[in-house]
Amino acid sequence: MTRSLFFLPEIYTQCSTRPNSYENNRADYVTIIANYLPLQDAYGGPNYFALDADALYEIHIDNNGDAVEDLTFQFDFNQKLNSIEIDSDGNPSTPNVAIPLSNAGDASNPANVQTSESYEVTMVKGDRRSGSRTSLGNFNKPFDYIGTKSFADYPTYAKGFIKTLNMGSCGQGKVFVGQRAESFAIDLGKVFDLINLNPLGARNAGTNVLAGKNITSIALEVPKACLVNSAGNDPVIGAWTTASVRQATLVNPSPESGISTTAKKGGAWTQVSRLGMPLVNEVVIGLKDKDKFNASEPKDDVAKFAPYVFYPTLPALIQTLYPQAPAPTNFPRQDLVTAFLTGVPTINKPAKVVPADMLRLNTSTPAVAAANQNDLGVISIIPGQNDGRPSANSKDVAGFPNGRRPGDDVTDIALRVSMGALCHAGLPADVTCVPADAKAGKALFTDGALKPATEFDSVFPYLTTPNPGSR
Repeated sequence: MTRSLFFLPEIYTQCSTRPNSYENNRADYVTIIANYLPLQDAYGGPNYFALDADALYEIHIDNNGDAVEDLTFQFDFNQKLNSIEIDSDGNPSTPNVAIPLSNAGDASNPANVQTSESYEVTMVKGDRRSGSRTSLGNFNKPFDYIGTKSFADYPTYAKGFIKTLNMGSCGQGKVFVGQRAESFAIDLGKVFDLINLNPLGARNAGTNVLAGKNITSIALEVPKACLVNSAGNDPVIGAWTTASVRQATLVNPSPESGISTTAKKGGAWTQVSRLGMPLVNEVVIGLKDKDKFNASEPKDDVAKFAPYVFYPTLPALIQTLYPQAPAPTNFPRQDLVTAFLTGVPTINKPAKVVPADMLRLNTSTPAVAAANQNDLGVISIIPGQNDGRPSANSKDVAGFPNGRRPGDDVTDIALRVSMGALCHAGLPADVTCVPADAKAGKALFTDGALKPATEFDSVFPYLTTPNPGSR
């Protein structure tokens, strides 16, 4: 079985997690999934959800712990117009007229679809802008799931866009870019409405408001040998995603016929979105610094954003709203540095590490089959935390924050870690907190929304068929 990384939704674009890949006979591979354009309503026509042809989407890998990218996978998209024009009045002497819909017939036939997307994958070794570049090929993206009349068999259609990625001396991987069913589970509105739920209630008492939504996924399956540092023996890698746009935009007040003709863009690539650990941007970084964080690089995290981790505000807010759940008192919060910035000792902390926000994965940790996964991941090692888990596996260190699988309940895990769960884990001394520092650290915090691992596919790209627009 393979291991994987999976990124979550974020501000400008939504990046999804790195789950452990658990497809059979793929033990030497890591799966990386970055999700963008979140909260898609399936009926979002007629334009649907094309990725930005004027943006650069990137997945960065740090394999020596210095918080600087050593390997980057770049995705550069292009959208073409195949204008479909019909004879609407039956008079051959009058002009044909362009249709307003996305397709005029079976959408699995490209001739019937008005627009198409393609993308180039480039692997960059070293600095993302000045490093050694290798094109891994050009590929097509499936059209979004318009509905069951336009697509008679969307799963088979989409599967045809899973392509082999020739990665030279380290072997072959896989790539897929396309619409998928939203993989995240959270009672989103209530969480942001001053945690307007019962955080100490039953795990299944909430509503996954993202059910029925779609998202666009960039998925890679990469040989582990391509990702780990060949100069050392450290199996831990870190990863984060970004999106960048051109620095300048000139709007044409009289655009011509075509597609995306309103604006002309140019200048240097400028980063506008970043995601490493899920929920850091949403519930750790202060509102005034979210744009600053999205434009920053991991190597600068301690200098620019350390107070948000050392002195987090979410636990204090929870204590104010729910006095029966006192916030931890171990300031500065080294346990959160461990969870968010360095990795957990003996589990996914690199041998040498610069504290930085990224999703870290120990590629030597064996993957766990979906049916046996504990969706609390690493905190399942803490006695008393396994409250009605769907798995009997009470010590599943193959899950978040050691990578992230689609079925890992990152919301519950993040809530519990924020309230001091690691202070009760018996971890090495550099976590620097003890049970007395976190009186609510063993409380079973939850948003009540569940999406078990068994609800995902068991093969690449793991995320399931999107919801059709004509449900």
